[in-house]
Amino acid sequence: MIYRSRAPLRIGLAGGGTDVSPYSDLYGGAILNASVSLYAHANIEPLKENAIILEAYDRGETLTYELAEQLPLDGHLDLLKGVYNKVRQDYDMPLQGFRLSTLVEAPPGSGLGTSSTLVVAILGAFSEMLKLPLGEYDVAHYAYQIEREYLQLAGGRQDQYAATFGGVNYMEFFADDKVIVNPLRIRQEYLDELEHNLVLYFTATSRESATIIKEQQKNVHSKNNASIEAMHQLKEQARMMKEALLRGNLHTIGEILDFGFQQKRRMAHNISNPQIEDIYDRAKAAGAVGGKISGAGGGGFMIFYCPGNAKYKVKEALGTLGGTCSDYRFVKSGLTTWTSR
Repeated sequence: MIYRSRAPLRIGLAGGGTDVSPYSDLYGGAILNASVSLYAHANIEPLKENAIILEAYDRGETLTYELAEQLPLDGHLDLLKGVYNKVRQDYDMPLQGFRLSTLVEAPPGSGLGTSSTLVVAILGAFSEMLKLPLGEYDVAHYAYQIEREYLQLAGGRQDQYAATFGGVNYMEFFADDKVIVNPLRIRQEYLDELEHNLVLYFTATSRESATIIKEQQKNVHSKNNASIEAMHQLKEQARMMKEALLRGNLHTIGEILDFGFQQKRRMAHNISNPQIEDIYDRAKAAGAVGGKISGAGGGGFMIFYCPGNAKYKVKEALGTLGGTCSDYRFVKSGLTTWTSR
């Protein structure tokens, strides 16, 4: 018997960074994101032998441990270990051997929420195996606690909720870990056009988001007015994007993205760099109206809004810069779990 799960990665469309404490605690944050057809997968196979085997297929890593109630957090597959340790600590999980295997369909540090989505997928597999009584909000919040509090990894809150709920959501973030997920009922023709016009481009560089996020947090603590005002504007951008999508005003989306790109660069150093600026300028010269860096910035994926049939020339221009354009579809389903018998 194998317990399986998958959770979708997401692209952030507006409001990026306002889900990070302390900004969200002090001022309230807002994000608009959409789940896409790139996934984190997790599989748990009970074993007869007294061993715990961890396999990350996309990383080419395998670790084997003797059966233990807690696994050492030493920088090797700590996301896998962290979920196991917390579930064993918090729930009545029998001590038995198992193989946990994972795969993420995007590189780490890509800005699509890979780490948080993987935690959600692993938690989903354990939940399927143990029949844990967790609803969607419970799973997302538990994944946040594991990653941000137990493992002490810097970051925001949107990724865990996007992976769990799926679809296109306008999310609001407040103090005391309060999160409200508002699913948006967008007409299918608007989504189809948005999907057609958005180019998803991997810059061929990954980055460590924690450094950028910690500077962003420091700027709020130290009352850096320029950085905080940029976050206020990004929160407003999320509202603008929500209205544009619900009303079908797709012609404004490129400008809304461009507005956000200008604001995001003010939040912290290293969000942008000469490579990103060159990519952005070339995409706009080829016909993109606007775009954004996905995730914390510094590298990873970028998205560009290309109206009409501009995406073909934009893809051609970006193809000369060493990165790759990725195919994707918007997906409505979030975390999915099942048992293979």
